[in-house]
Amino acid sequence: MILFTYVILYFLFVFVIRSVLLWKKTRINPFTFNRTDDAHGFNGRVFTAISIIELGVVGIYAFKNEWYEYLLPFWYLEKPLLVKIGWVLLVLSLAIVLIAQTQMASSWRIGIDENNKTGLVIKGLFSLTRNPIFAGIMMANIGLFMVIPNAFSLLIISLSNVSINTQIRLEEEFLEREFGNKYIEYTKRVRRWI
Repeated sequence: MILFTYVILYFLFVFVIRSVLLWKKTRINPFTFNRTDDAHGFNGRVFTAISIIELGVVGIYAFKNEWYEYLLPFWYLEKPLLVKIGWVLLVLSLAIVLIAQTQMASSWRIGIDENNKTGLVIKGLFSLTRNPIFAGIMMANIGLFMVIPNAFSLLIISLSNVSINTQIRLEEEFLEREFGNKYIEYTKRVRRWI
């Protein structure tokens, strides 16, 4: 039950509350994934599917323990030390994502915003990695797997890895078009991950 509550709070803080605050401040909808069949729109649907799978997996773990065996648990990884490390990663992830979102301020979006100009954020966590929010999300996915190691929590890591890396490349193309040499110089100083 604690894990389910944490995941719900994670989604609320990272996506819902942050989005509402940004919309109230700027009147800009931060959800920018389109409904077209291009890579950006498709990736938005993949992100949605990953979120649904994650809520389903954690919900089964919390409320339908008798169904948990259908998630194909890796019982040999169910170790107290790994669970503790997983929780550290989950909490650290939330802190990293919230700090990075705060540092992005009005520039934060979920997806690529072609219609509203933003600034290029290169300070704070963005001086250590070009993608602290995505790094934090991947950290959360790994933490979740360590807390409840099963085939579906591993699937979440796998799908997220592909989807996030695709989104990063789409965003890099956009940022290079948008900011030109300023962004290129930034990529020479700061790595994509760490």
